[in-house]
Amino acid sequence: MDDPKQMTEEDWIKKLSQEEFQILRLKGTERPWTGKFLNNKKSGIYICKGCGKELFKSSTKFDSGCGWPSFFEPIKSENVTETSDRTHGMVRTEITCSNCDGHLGHVFDDAPDQPTGLRYCINSVSLDFKEE
Repeated sequence: MDDPKQMTEEDWIKKLSQEEFQILRLKGTERPWTGKFLNNKKSGIYICKGCGKELFKSSTKFDSGCGWPSFFEPIKSENVTETSDRTHGMVRTEITCSNCDGHLGHVFDDAPDQPTGLRYCINSVSLDFKEE
């Protein structure tokens, strides 16, 4: 299917693993400190697991100590969509892929030692990696 926004729930279930579906489509989260990209130090581009949209450069990744891969900015701001998330008794900003609406994680403004002051805290399950 060419347009991921036109995919049905059944299409996504066929395309993704159970864990990927839970996180990308149902807005779940992986356990902290378990993601395959948490300690990835290779150079490359992180892309959306759901559709392949380029999301983050490895040069913007940093260790925020939160247990998930963290980045201080997306490749292009229009590649991610920000939405207010008031679940779990808190107010956060959810980040989704602008191409397929897949849940990626959340962005926080608590990284003062980074150029943007932002911390995009992203589920490894929501990502793939293209090594340079």
